[in-house]
Amino acid sequence: MQLYDVLIVGGGPCGLAAGIEATKAGLSHLILEMGSLTESIRQYPRRMRFFSTAENIEIGGLPFAISDVKAGRNEALQYYRKAAAYYKLNFKLFQEVWEVHKEGDVFIVTTTAGEQYRARKVIMATGYFTRPRWLDIPGENLPHVSHYYDEPFKYSFTNVVIIGASNSAVEAALELYRHDVNVTIVHRGEDFRSTVKYWLVPDVKNRVKEGRIKTVFDSCVTQIDERQVIAVNVKTGEETNIPADFVFILTGYIPDADLLRRCDIELNPETQVPVFDKETFETNIPGLYVCGTVLAGIYTEKVFIENGREHAQSIIDHIMGREVHKVAELIQRI
Repeated sequence: MQLYDVLIVGGGPCGLAAGIEATKAGLSHLILEMGSLTESIRQYPRRMRFFSTAENIEIGGLPFAISDVKAGRNEALQYYRKAAAYYKLNFKLFQEVWEVHKEGDVFIVTTTAGEQYRARKVIMATGYFTRPRWLDIPGENLPHVSHYYDEPFKYSFTNVVIIGASNSAVEAALELYRHDVNVTIVHRGEDFRSTVKYWLVPDVKNRVKEGRIKTVFDSCVTQIDERQVIAVNVKTGEETNIPADFVFILTGYIPDADLLRRCDIELNPETQVPVFDKETFETNIPGLYVCGTVLAGIYTEKVFIENGREHAQSIIDHIMGREVHKVAELIQRI
């Protein structure tokens, strides 16, 4: 087997940034991605626009030139694909990593298909978007239920229930409402999450006030049936049956803690944040690093492309024995 200087697990923007930094440093590398290139972005809603401006999600010093200030999903998919081609990054797609273990000074990376790769250093850049927060309730696996929202057109003139009240839930609700969908938002809190983008708040609250988007707050969904959602008020215990042709459970996503444990990375049992050096991003296993949103544990709102892309330079600096680029913002956030 070929021995790579660096093996990167995950082909999202932060994984690609790590590959670019390795290339610049003259290190041989391999990127293993469980799906397509930038699989997580491919699964975003088709009409989604990024919160960050285009220049703040650039990688490898390549300008992200678009006519608008903020990029959409399709523009990002094109940009990261061209960045990977420009730097001639070496990757194998649809290769899901099962575990990483160290034998002496070499890491053995094993995929779910049983294939193995060898590397001197390994960077975990697996993100979190492939692991939804499951509610563990009856009916969550039904075919009309999804943890990912795609586009509005399929759902016109139907009843849709959205579980959750964060950015993704609010954006989906507004888009669905504007495409003739009867939308109901169910949330265990008494109002929308405080982290909802400020420009969305008046829009969604006015639609609620008009009765065009319905809300069932202070309630948890206890069961999903073929044609309805059953929600229970957490304060009164009152049960509400909500008609539902389709259900979107948009309650967030978390890194794959099981994978990290199989790699012998220590995790905080409460926050799922891995043990890592906040300057070098090296974990408790020497030579094994975390990069991007995977290091955030349950606090996924604190790490994103804008600051996660910087981890790559710090990691490669440490591997090369150079002065380490400091990501000061991360140290303050985590």
